[in-house]
Amino acid sequence: MAVPAGDPAPLSEPEGEEEEDLTLTLVAARAGVSPNTVARWVEKGLVPGYEGHWTRSASAYVRVIARLRARGHSLAQIKHASDSGQLASGPIENLLRSSGPRYTVREAARDCGLEPELIRRIFTTMGLGAELGTLSEEDVQILKYGAAVIAAGIPLPAFLQLMRVYGQVIAQIADAEVRLIHLYVHEPLMRAGVPNVEIAEEMEGLTREVLPFAAPFMNYLHSRLLANFIEQDMIGHMEADLGEALGEGRLRVAIAFADLAGYARLTVERGDEAAVSTVERFVEVVEQTLPVEARVIKTLGDEVMVVSADAVALTAWAVDLKASMAADAPQPRIGVHYGEALYRDGDYYGRDVNQAARVVARAAGGEVLVTRSVVDAAASLDGIEFTRIGEVMLKGFSEPTELFLAVRKA
Repeated sequence: MAVPAGDPAPLSEPEGEEEEDLTLTLVAARAGVSPNTVARWVEKGLVPGYEGHWTRSASAYVRVIARLRARGHSLAQIKHASDSGQLASGPIENLLRSSGPRYTVREAARDCGLEPELIRRIFTTMGLGAELGTLSEEDVQILKYGAAVIAAGIPLPAFLQLMRVYGQVIAQIADAEVRLIHLYVHEPLMRAGVPNVEIAEEMEGLTREVLPFAAPFMNYLHSRLLANFIEQDMIGHMEADLGEALGEGRLRVAIAFADLAGYARLTVERGDEAAVSTVERFVEVVEQTLPVEARVIKTLGDEVMVVSADAVALTAWAVDLKASMAADAPQPRIGVHYGEALYRDGDYYGRDVNQAARVVARAAGGEVLVTRSVVDAAASLDGIEFTRIGEVMLKGFSEPTELFLAVRKA
């Protein structure tokens, strides 16, 4: 998205010192401790890479040490962690932190045209509220983009929901990046006895090489998936026009919950790693076999929530999922319901979502249970037959729910 013409004037001179001019006093202030404390840490050899002058890498170690001390770790424990390479990833954050001028929220508000309170709300919504102090040039530029989007006409509630979704999704991506590098790069180097500073250099070099590839992958995926969802939205609009109008923020969707029968027993019999591997394979099968209109909304343990605008396609998928599973794998059980849901922050809420979640709890391994609304929507589905089980009381519902067993015709 391009910054529109008429952006505010260039930023005024910020308050405070520049990042590159590092002194003992500034390093201590950034870590929230006294200069004497930092000097003592240096004297005890707790700050790798400090050789008589302050570098951004050494400053990053000081911040890490300060956080560890605040969490109750002793200097001896920190020294051992540093010597063994456990703190080697500390300097990497310098690759990701903006250097240069810093701005107060009020200064940023003047330059981007947003109220200070809205700026705080935006950063909190994105998951960055706890880190909001002074702002960098990059922070202010993002606020300018946000101001441009709001000025273009997107309602503030919709904008904030979008920021929350971005924050949640990118947080999951960043968490995966850090944990995978830790498991497959950091820990093997530690086990090999590589010195702390060398580990830090190795990981920083890897990060410098890999980081530039993140944006192209995300831009590519965003473009491909956005086109897909725009097409689905157009179809959804047409189908919505054929039915009764729904309230604001509400959608008519088919909701499926799927999990593995006997998963708890599996963890006991085969152990956590084998159970997790089984769940990973199950989720992969779900993702690979879903119809184009459907997508996984979230996973929780061995349970997967799927939503689709097409109840017919989702029901057919549910019935056929068992055939895609390995013969020796735990059998999936699935509950499908068709109704209304309230869309918020990339997720779906409401009575009908809860009802779908309760339906799957009534299914046995290998079974697909559906409600009357699914049968009515998918009555013309070739090759599928629905056998009425009866009216069942579901937990949390005062009225019985009519359930059917969906199977492929023999």
